[in-house]
Amino acid sequence: MIFIYKGFPILSKKETLKEQFKNFYNEHKPKNFEDAVEKFAIFGGVAWGKIDTSKPADELIEKLILDDYRYIRNDITELTDGQPLYHSILSAVAQSDGKLHAVYKRANVEEGVGEKAVATLCERGILRQKRCKGADDKLFFTLPFLRFWFAFISPLFKGIRDGNYDEVKERWQAHANEFATLTFKELSWDLLRETFVEDSIMEMSEYWQNDGLTIDIYGLTKSKKRVIGLCKYTNAKVKKSELTRLQELCEKANIKADIFVIVAKKGFSSELKALKGEQLKLYTLKNFKALVG
Repeated sequence: MIFIYKGFPILSKKETLKEQFKNFYNEHKPKNFEDAVEKFAIFGGVAWGKIDTSKPADELIEKLILDDYRYIRNDITELTDGQPLYHSILSAVAQSDGKLHAVYKRANVEEGVGEKAVATLCERGILRQKRCKGADDKLFFTLPFLRFWFAFISPLFKGIRDGNYDEVKERWQAHANEFATLTFKELSWDLLRETFVEDSIMEMSEYWQNDGLTIDIYGLTKSKKRVIGLCKYTNAKVKKSELTRLQELCEKANIKADIFVIVAKKGFSSELKALKGEQLKLYTLKNFKALVG
């Protein structure tokens, strides 16, 4: 479903990320799921017409976003009323891990002011607030493209406005490899919800503590089993040492894991694959097919 907000075609914000990803995949027909996730993290949630996802991301960004900056900016301004406070909050979310206290600090706003702004942005369907186990809530964009915009475009608008894309390109080159990690993680949560059929997952979030300890996947199944996991969006195969590190994090956080899961972009070492079983489930990008069928 698509609606037009002040002329800017955006997918319905009532759709889940999984539904947006399925629409993106079926519309643009990427050759593989690596291309699908990478390009969805940038362009997801917007009806662009057909995108050739095999083309380099920086080429597509220039053609579809930078060259049409004024048109897109005007419509996003309608979403935010052009309020500097909202733009500061949104840029802070886009350029951080989304933890509430970190967002307010980065945006340089008092907590009370920030809470009111976040409430409005959630009501408008731009952000959503998700409870995490262990500590503060986190903020997520409802549409991947809006996260990209407020991370790379909105903060650098002066150069783009004047036709100078150098600063955007430099920032993108510096952060491109890590940018899709959050989208990969969110889709991994959806993948687990989809594949845990017999004992379905009732809760799914991250786990983190104020001392910096973070666990990517903290799930609870219908039978109360704890599903603890790791998402690795890197170009190297995941080794057994990552499982050991995950087990050590659980011990430090005093979490008893019933099932460990690892979702990896490039697969696993032979040693780790040999441990796969009821207590260890391994997923790769190929498994994302379950999200688009």
